[in-house]
Amino acid sequence: MIIFCLNCGSSSVKYRLYDWNKKQTLVTGIVERLGLSESKFIYEVSGKEKMESTKSCPDHRAAIKIIIEILIDPELGVINGLSEISSVGHRVVHGGERFSKSVIITDEVLNAFKELIELAPLHNPSNILGIEAAKELMPNVPQMAVIDTSWHQTMPKHIYMYALPYEWYEKYGIRRYGFHGTSFLYVSRRAAVLLGKDPFECNLVICHIGNGVSLNAIKYGISYDTSMGFTPLEGLIMGTRAGDHDAAIDLFMMNKEKYTITEMNSILNKKSGILGITGKYVDRRDVEEMAEKDDERAKLAIDMESYRIKKYIGAYAAAVGGIDAVVFTAGAGEKDDIIRAKALDGLEFMGIKYDKGKNRIAKTGNAEFDISADDSKVKIFIIPTDEERVFIEDVIALYQESKSSQTRYVYRFQMPSYQNSLRHESFEKECRENPELRKVVAVIPDCSLK
Repeated sequence: MIIFCLNCGSSSVKYRLYDWNKKQTLVTGIVERLGLSESKFIYEVSGKEKMESTKSCPDHRAAIKIIIEILIDPELGVINGLSEISSVGHRVVHGGERFSKSVIITDEVLNAFKELIELAPLHNPSNILGIEAAKELMPNVPQMAVIDTSWHQTMPKHIYMYALPYEWYEKYGIRRYGFHGTSFLYVSRRAAVLLGKDPFECNLVICHIGNGVSLNAIKYGISYDTSMGFTPLEGLIMGTRAGDHDAAIDLFMMNKEKYTITEMNSILNKKSGILGITGKYVDRRDVEEMAEKDDERAKLAIDMESYRIKKYIGAYAAAVGGIDAVVFTAGAGEKDDIIRAKALDGLEFMGIKYDKGKNRIAKTGNAEFDISADDSKVKIFIIPTDEERVFIEDVIALYQESKSSQTRYVYRFQMPSYQNSLRHESFEKECRENPELRKVVAVIPDCSLK
């Protein structure tokens, strides 16, 4: 059984082809810069050198078509034809209150996603384009949707509601939805493995720090609270999103500068955050390089972002009544030791104490690390996220009609013996250049899943 996973962003398509019977990733890759004259293609086969190329790729359909052509190419491909693909899994960012788990995509389901576009105008349109393109190119292959917001449907009502007119919730669905759910699901299960505990006995704070940033409070293995809200704009400081701020500022500036609603929306989502503070940079590597050169606004951006993360860690630890671990994931969470250090400094009174040397070493997205100090009462892990792996297992479960509840499904990746083969190969190469990495790798306790 071969599963084709597609994660369609506004200007990219991430993909993975996985052989379930052999428990092996056949191909993984990404197409970036869709719509430009030269889109970048990355194609990686286990055991072979990564291939990179550029092609003209105007849209998602063209990208998926080219990916399929490569997959079945006599020289480069790994399958003989589309008939070998059993099903396709798609990422869908927003499912509103209608979907609490992954679903088989029917015309009714696809129409529901379209009706929810206004709740996720930056994401759902791209997800839908990917679904429609895949259905057109592979009309006889079942299509499944793995939905980010479904993970957070376990939040209690007193947490997901806003103190706004109640009829707004009744008429328009105004409430906290949360995002990055697929990432949080994967990371929470892997954290339980590293703790040697049943996942439904774990309290965690997970910090997903990429260009988009959100934190998740996990209480007894399920989502209890999360920093993103009705849209991904709320919460932490992000690459270009403002995060938490006084909403009256927006009204004040719209009056002062005569901004339209569209203009203000663009400012808050695309011109704020780290970019807004520094005036130039989004990538944290650039910000940290300029901070080393005494750029005051770069220093300010780092201090502001790390403080906001620290504040949320403390609040969420209190909300769930104490935690077993703090976990960092996603691009910067996995590789940025400066942001991690500044977010963790001063939390010793909560039993959260990190090893500064281990934190400096742990800067790769290819292994799970434990950067806790020896006397830390709370574990501190770095766990590379793997949303595509969740896609694979959810698609299999739907295909086999064996899953009735996402939160209680036992995923293969939450077994102590699970290993991501591609990441393992890359990590072995990194260790040959830097043997110190092995000293920081998290040790899986010798126990079986309860």
